[in-house]
Amino acid sequence: MSGSLGRAAAALLRWGRGGGLWSPGVRTAGSGAGGGGSTEHLDALVKKDKVVVFLKGTPEQPQCGFSNAVVQILRLHGVRDYAAYNVLDDPDLRQGIKDYSNWPTIPQVYLNGEFVGGCDILLQMHQNGDLVEELKKLGIRSALLDEDKDQDSK
Repeated sequence: MSGSLGRAAAALLRWGRGGGLWSPGVRTAGSGAGGGGSTEHLDALVKKDKVVVFLKGTPEQPQCGFSNAVVQILRLHGVRDYAAYNVLDDPDLRQGIKDYSNWPTIPQVYLNGEFVGGCDILLQMHQNGDLVEELKKLGIRSALLDEDKDQDSK
């Protein structure tokens, strides 16, 4: 990870320790309720919800810093309604999602059934404003837009 991305990720991780990570609307599933890592099963999982995250652990208790950073980025944007799948619960799911996306690492983020990337990509999208635009395409208004409006009125 590059220096600036690493520093931003570290800042997000420190920020995330301040409170509970669980949010109403986040649906977690251990292995996606069976089916393992088959292409058909994974295709159904990534298309089932507007925002889908495959991570190590759960949004309430991420098991790696990169998964925590993804959860925190979504939280910053006010994304509360998303599906999260813990790849640590199912080795077939863990390998299957890597094969499905042709991406070697976890976490993985999908928006509207399309693979976005991992922590580094989501962090970059957050920093350059692309994530706000992508969420808008899904009908999700980023909470950061409301923060900007609050700052402008002061």
